[in-house]
Parts: sequence; structure tokens; C-alpha cells
Amino acid sequence: MSSIKQLQVTFDCAEPERVARFWSEVLGYVVPPPPEGFTTWDDFNRSLPPEDQGSWSVCKDPSGVGPRMYFQRVPEGKAAKNRVHLDVRDGTGLVGEERLAVLEAECARLVALGAVRVQLLRADGVNEFCIAMQDIEGNEFCLD
Repeated sequence: MSSIKQLQVTFDCAEPERVARFWSEVLGYVVPPPPEGFTTWDDFNRSLPPEDQGSWSVCKDPSGVGPRMYFQRVPEGKAAKNRVHLDVRDGTGLVGEERLAVLEAECARLVALGAVRVQLLRADGVNEFCIAMQDIEGNEFCLD
């Protein structure tokens, strides 16, 4: 039996490069170098047929620990709540008002990048505070 070596998270979206830039800023990720033989991603994109130009983008964890993020253009818009969402873990190990202050500060940074704050999910004795949010194309995620 083989084991999984890597995990990639794939997003369907309308504007792959824009969404990739957003998530790069959220996670501290970087865009990898363009394919061999191309100086820039723009050069690579211009080499593709017009219908394929800008059809996907990627970003990755510069440390190599986190999953690669892949963004692919699809013709349909988002129609319903995500069945899977990301938890951006910024308050790990913190509790109470200290946790809430850290999450609120990060929420403000993400809103400035184009995210939408949906609601604060209050601590309930089992779970700590988290903030439900949406990325720039409406994909739900939690700031946890």
C-alpha cells in the first residue's frame, strides 16, 4: 500500500491569477518560477492558445510544508455553500480575549485584501472563537 506524498488544494474560480494572489497574501505563499524556457508567467501564457491563456494559476508554501494551491478557471459561478472549506489557523493555542484579538486583527488584514467577514462564531465551552469569512470569489473559509 502506498502513502500519499503531497496534497494539493484546487479551487474552481473565474479569475485564477487574482484568486491565487489573494491566497498567496493570506497564507504567505509564493508563485513558483515559470516553466523551463520562459522568463515570466506572462511569456508562458502568451505561448498558449487564446482560450487557455490565464486558465490556471498556482501558489505554494515557500517552506515546502503546506499544500500547493491550484486555481482553475471554470465557466460556471459559485452556486452553493462549499462542501469543504479551509481553516486558516491564526489563533492556535490562544484562548478567550487574547485569541479574539488576534483573530480580529487578522480579519481586518484579510478584509483589506478583499475577503468578506461573514460572522463571528463565539466560544461555546467546547470550541474557541473563530470567524467565518469568504475569499474574493465567495469561497467560504474560517479564520481559526
